[in-house]
Amino acid sequence: MNICYILAMQKEAEPFITHYDVKKIEGAFAPLPCQLYQKQITDEDTLSVVVNGQQHGSSLVGCEAATLTTLKAIELLKPDLVVNSGTCGAFKENGADIGDVYIANAVMFHDRRVYGDDEWGTQTLGNYPLWKMSENVARALGLKLGKVTTGSSLDMQPCDLTVIKENDGELKEMEAAAVAFVCSLFHTPCMIVKSVTDLLDTSEETLEVFHKNLAFASEQLCNANVKIIDYITSNVKKG
Repeated sequence: MNICYILAMQKEAEPFITHYDVKKIEGAFAPLPCQLYQKQITDEDTLSVVVNGQQHGSSLVGCEAATLTTLKAIELLKPDLVVNSGTCGAFKENGADIGDVYIANAVMFHDRRVYGDDEWGTQTLGNYPLWKMSENVARALGLKLGKVTTGSSLDMQPCDLTVIKENDGELKEMEAAAVAFVCSLFHTPCMIVKSVTDLLDTSEETLEVFHKNLAFASEQLCNANVKIIDYITSNVKKG
């Protein structure tokens, strides 16, 4: 099985890259900034880790970079499964805590305000399909399930919160729906795995808490992804 992980930030990816000792493939996406790491992890399974890369000295985050990276990764690697993995904010009132790892059971946008008829509204929210085995994997491994909502900003405006609440969103982040959108166009199965760095319903400042918890959340994310890959390669056949 050809499994492709897509991550926004190098710091999110580093524990994963180190654990599997995946090798960097120089210039795989040149002249684009996204970076490819790859390894044959079993006789039948290949792991690719694709990171958005950097511009102006910082990691590229957000929907634009995620869309570009996913498009090029699918074109080049033709994966059987795309996994968007990364960090997110969550709500303490829903039982979330720092370092909790979730597998998405749904994904949508929360900040695309395009008003109009039902067709526009449907496109605006997205609600893209996810890999049919996602919930089975979560239950088998004892991981939490939750609806992921995606926006282009780290902060959360009152109108964003309204959309999240109205649609039962539980996790807020900046890439997943964009990855799922591209996967839907290629009919490529998509799975989403997120680890919590910050709690959105506390008084703490989001960016400060994000930086404070990023290393821990990334380690928890890596631990979960190792279990996920072990489960998939042992229990899921290609196709």
